[in-house]
Amino acid sequence: MATKFSKETYLYWYELMLLLRRFEEKTGQLYGMQKIRGFCHLYIGQEAVAAGCMTATNPEDKFITAYRCHGLAIAKGVTPKSAMAELYGKATGCSKGKGGSMHLFGVEVGFFGGHGIVGAQIGTGAGLAFAEKYKGTKNVALCFFGDGAARQGMLHETFNMAMLWDLPVVFICENNQYAMGTSVARTSKTLDIYKLADAYDMPADAVDGMSPEAVHNAVLRAVNRAREKGGPTLLEIKTYRYKGHSMSDPQKYRSKDEVEEYKEKDPIDHVLNVLKTQYSVSDADIEVINDRVKKEVEDSVAFAEESPWPSNDELLKDVYVQEDYPFIVD
Repeated sequence: MATKFSKETYLYWYELMLLLRRFEEKTGQLYGMQKIRGFCHLYIGQEAVAAGCMTATNPEDKFITAYRCHGLAIAKGVTPKSAMAELYGKATGCSKGKGGSMHLFGVEVGFFGGHGIVGAQIGTGAGLAFAEKYKGTKNVALCFFGDGAARQGMLHETFNMAMLWDLPVVFICENNQYAMGTSVARTSKTLDIYKLADAYDMPADAVDGMSPEAVHNAVLRAVNRAREKGGPTLLEIKTYRYKGHSMSDPQKYRSKDEVEEYKEKDPIDHVLNVLKTQYSVSDADIEVINDRVKKEVEDSVAFAEESPWPSNDELLKDVYVQEDYPFIVD
């Protein structure tokens, strides 16, 4: 029997996905104006993954991802203001202006990055899960990575260890079809990435990443298994990015028709249609949400513009953590 989601859930999904979409659209615009510099990877098109994961998890659960991190960071609780300030490189950014687009962090809300090295966060995600198991909590770590990172040795080493130790981790491959500019079909004989889990007897599934409902259901099953000491799960969430790999990507490896075909399955349009047809939400009510999101994005830009640059004495801070260990004898 199909899960029926409440009006409140669809309203939450709509507002969250719209916020992520509008934030990223504004980010792209500001990048073109050279307000934001360096590497910049937009999440446009993949919003249903973040939305479905949020309703299927608890606030205490931990998220970690790769460098296409703006959407998941904001969904998990990093404020748009601190995220935008970080993109600007300002002192009020969530990483104190030191991380930029690829390294957003919000440890206080359970968001552990934003990582620039392809696949590096996979091992760290298992480490987060190990910490929760060691402390005896019921919390789960969600470790996100792209289809390109599925080719890294780190994935296989981590899968083996995670299964050996029954770690409470959900590995989520956000398969947006292209690793930079190379399709999955050109890099692997295994086109169904979720089948990589078979070698480790790890439960796995393929999920429609353009549907927040499908994402929610799959992630909920996986986190419940992990909470009940059932160990890891691999979910291949098949999604699509409408924009290039990064802001410098000319996108010559795919056709405009392909992009438009995916846009016909746009998750925001889908949720909006459900709200109007199944829950009779009025255009006026939708406009209130639209205006609220627009203001939140505008406020984030104003905050970033008005924020100070990091001071020079911040240069060498946060490089090492200074700890006093009483059991170490000189």
